[in-house]
Amino acid sequence: METTALAAGFDWQLAALFLIASVAAGLTGVLFKPGAWYESLVKPDWRPRNWMFPVAWTTIYILSALAATRVAVLPGNAFAMGFWAMQIALNTLWTPVFFGARRMGLSVLVMGLLCAAVLGMIVTFWTLDFWASVMLLPYALWLSLAAPLNWRVWRDNPGAGGTAA
Repeated sequence: METTALAAGFDWQLAALFLIASVAAGLTGVLFKPGAWYESLVKPDWRPRNWMFPVAWTTIYILSALAATRVAVLPGNAFAMGFWAMQIALNTLWTPVFFGARRMGLSVLVMGLLCAAVLGMIVTFWTLDFWASVMLLPYALWLSLAAPLNWRVWRDNPGAGGTAA
C-alpha cells in the first residue's frame, strides 16, 4: 500500500517549523521596504497593485509550508525537501538583492534560480503527494507574473540600480 501524507498524519510541530522559515523569508520585506526608490522606477501597466504582493506572498508561504509538511514525513523525500530549502533560501535572498542592494540584474538571476527551484519542488512533490504539489500551483502562477515583472523593471530602468544610499 502506498504511503501518503494523509495516512502518515499531519504534524503540526513540523508545520510550525516550515511556517517559521517562511515567516523569516517574508520578514525581509519588512527589513528592505520598496520605498521611494521603487516607486520612482518605470513599471509596466500590468504590474499588480502594491496591496496584492503581501496577500499573494502570505498565501504562498502558508501553502508552501503546508505542502512541505505533507511531504517531509514521506519516504524518498530528499530531493523534494532539497528543492524546498533551495526555494526558501532564494526567496529570502531576492528582496535584499533587489530592494536592499538595488542590484536589479542580479535579482533577475536570483528570480530565474527561484523559478527553477519552485519547478523542481512542484515536480518532486508531485511524485510523492499530488495534493502537496497542487498547493504549490499559486506559487508557480505568481512567479509567472513576478519573473517577467522583475525583468521588465530591470530592462526599463537602466542605471537605476546600484547600492542603496
